[in-house]
Amino acid sequence: MPGSRRFGRITRSLTLAAAITALPVAALADTPRERWHQDIATGYQQLADHTQQLMDAGDSYCQAPDASGRRQLSGAWLQAFESWQQVRFVEFGPIEQDSLAWQFQFWPDAKNLVARKVNYWLSAETELTTATIDGAGVAVQGFPALEFLLADPRFQQSEQALPAERSCQLFNAVSSHIHANALELQQQWQAMKPHYLATDDYTHGTIRSAMNALEILQDRRMGAPMGLRGSGRRNPYLADAWRSETSLAGIRASIEGLQRYFAPGLMAELAAQGHADLGEQLNDAFEEVLGDLENAPAGMAPLIEDDEGFGQLQSIYIDVVQLEQTLNNDIAAALGVIRGFNSSDGD
Repeated sequence: MPGSRRFGRITRSLTLAAAITALPVAALADTPRERWHQDIATGYQQLADHTQQLMDAGDSYCQAPDASGRRQLSGAWLQAFESWQQVRFVEFGPIEQDSLAWQFQFWPDAKNLVARKVNYWLSAETELTTATIDGAGVAVQGFPALEFLLADPRFQQSEQALPAERSCQLFNAVSSHIHANALELQQQWQAMKPHYLATDDYTHGTIRSAMNALEILQDRRMGAPMGLRGSGRRNPYLADAWRSETSLAGIRASIEGLQRYFAPGLMAELAAQGHADLGEQLNDAFEEVLGDLENAPAGMAPLIEDDEGFGQLQSIYIDVVQLEQTLNNDIAAALGVIRGFNSSDGD
């Protein structure tokens, strides 16, 4: 796929060293929930900043398209997409309003609705503005729609490919919608602070949110395309971000986000409950999976389609399973956190 090398060469926004450095509990907050709120706020602010840069890059490229601008636009998309992956584990609070998570990323997409909706709006006569996208439905409102415009292999060969005028209008309208949602998310999270800090249930609720995120990552984001669930056949098209060949880059960003924005608060809670040793185990599990991902390609397809590569992917999967079990079994049991239902529990 032509876009794979372009996307694969882009430097990710967080390095392994930076993520590991973020793990020790700093004296920045008095309680675990204060640390969680503070760290998640940082992640939401980064998402708002990077979606602003994405919006600006789209506008600049469409006004004066050239190869350099296209590389910058692809890089801005990946940076903003990874910023979303880093806070994707948060399932409560303002992200629950108006299906915001689906607006950022419509996935899984078994019926290829993203492609259908993008093509519909490209052929429609309706003016394409942010207001249009606001009411257009989640399949065309988020990162996958922009990914289609940037990286879908068939679309890139069409007359409508960027920087065609209509595609630029759609790209800019969608990126503006994403940025507006990111700003709203960041502002509402700050407004929620007094309630979050005063509500004891959010301690276990925050942990359950991370538990669910790891289960979905293991089961759907890796297990399904690897053929470990469902039909039993390998299928890279079941992964998210397959068009840009950045499925593993997104998984790496999600794990870095858990390490940066969730783990420090959890370490504080474990220390307060006399389980600091479990925090060390969690740290080791993070380092193991991120170390393997550091040596992996950005996309999952090359590893799925090659038996030798599939062995490398299996090694990453085993590390993810170990990380998930450390949190969902050992740590949850020690802290008395009861696992809740999540969308990966069945179809």
